Amino acid sequence: MEQLKGSQRKYLRAQAHHLKPLVIIGVKGVTEQLLDSVDVALNDHELIKVKFSEFKESKKEISEEIAEATKSERVGLIGNIAIFYRQQPDPEKRKFFK
Repeated sequence: MEQLKGSQRKYLRAQAHHLKPLVIIGVKGVTEQLLDSVDVALNDHELIKVKFSEFKESKKEISEEIAEATKSERVGLIGNIAIFYRQQPDPEKRKFFK
């Protein structure tokens, strides 16, 4: 996936505004199960929110780790919520940037 432009990031943040967090990072932190959940959510939705209920002080580093592990891109970090985007490989199923 190519790097997103600033205007694309802004558009995705606006689209994510009404979304509810699909994954919550709790006391266990980043585990294999958490990464699997993020991966499945990205496959289904392309654009997701991840909420930090723990590890709030290191949310920037953790969100970078999640993005790298899931081959996605963090398009925003607002408060304790990170927004991730990964383009659907099938052009027919894409919701953004068709």
